[in-house]
Amino acid sequence: MNQKSAELTSSVRNFSVQLSPTPRGARLARLLATEQLRSWGLPLDPARHLVAELAANAADHGRVAGRDFRLTLYVVGDTLRVEVTDTRGERLPEVRTPAPDAESGRGLLLVEALAHRWGVTEERFPRKTVWAELRLTPPEPVS
Repeated sequence: MNQKSAELTSSVRNFSVQLSPTPRGARLARLLATEQLRSWGLPLDPARHLVAELAANAADHGRVAGRDFRLTLYVVGDTLRVEVTDTRGERLPEVRTPAPDAESGRGLLLVEALAHRWGVTEERFPRKTVWAELRLTPPEPVS
């Protein structure tokens, strides 16, 4: 195990922030996540793409006037977990295949493609958390 791998597997880190459920709040989520990942010395991609999609969904589909959404980043060992919690627990995300000429509707397909795994945790009403996990170290080569 190299030094970088040892550092990844021995550390637990977290970051959490509440943001307005607006396009500006979604952009700020991506920017803050990017800076946090950079400060932790972690790869920026594809994590910032996951944050961007989950935050945009919270701003678009999870918006309730006067209620913020929360972005949380956890690093445990070699796993980064991105969580976005909003207050529209009755609106669970669905992966759909959009029409070829549709200008939106591909966000969860992107999350599904980039994340090691992802899902939804239904919390005390009216909240839900959409989460995605990434491995931070590449798998060991098969010999």
